[in-house]
Parts: sequence; C-alpha cells; structure tokens
Amino acid sequence: QVQLVESGGGQVQAGDSLRLSCATSGLTFSTYVVAWFRQAPGKEREFVAAIRWSGSTTYYAEPERGRFAISRDGAKNTVYLQMNSLKPEDTAVYYCATKPPGIGGSAYSTSSYNNWGQGTQVTVSS
Repeated sequence: QVQLVESGGGQVQAGDSLRLSCATSGLTFSTYVVAWFRQAPGKEREFVAAIRWSGSTTYYAEPERGRFAISRDGAKNTVYLQMNSLKPEDTAVYYCATKPPGIGGSAYSTSSYNNWGQGTQVTVSS
C-alpha cells in the first residue's frame, strides 16, 4: 500500500523559494512515477512536475521548467519540489501522487495517478 505525506507549504512573498517534501512508503518498483500537482481555488488540478522513482527521468509543465526542480532521495524515500521565484499565481494546494508501474497513460495526466497525498497549502503574496 502506497502512502504519501506532503509537507513544506507555507505563506511566502513573491520571489521567495519553498521546498516541498513528499514522504513515501510502499514504493517497491523503480518504475513508479511520483508527481506533484496543484489546485488553485475554482480551478482544475494541474500537473507541475514528476520523476520516475529510479530518478532516470523527470517531467515538467513548461511554465515551471527552469523555475521548479523535482528530485528524490532514495535513502529517505522522499521526493522534493524546489520552487524558486514564486509568483502569486503559484498559490494552490500542492499534492503528491503516484503512477504505478504497468499502468498506461501520460505522466502529465491526473487520471494516470491512483494514490494521492492530503496536500499542502502554498500561498504567495505580492
């Protein structure tokens, strides 16, 4: 059973940085994909970034490429999202999710993921 716990959210000013953490358990195959999504009030949940558990491949939403960085620490079973140069439009609840091996679908699509954390709030003020 995969379990995910997000942390690291908070309230910051525009231009600041934050690092989100997703503590995982139950990921037994290197082909799992772990992703970050976000959902702002009144909007659909959207893809932010993902990483294959082996660390071999990363995926980014184009607007966030170069500003956000996803990484993993295998020893700590944790995936991180480093967010730099934050903007007010980055305000959202950020969720960690896993896409299991052997399941088709795009790494960029919400419907490909079957395990979700509870989310962590990020608020960026101008």
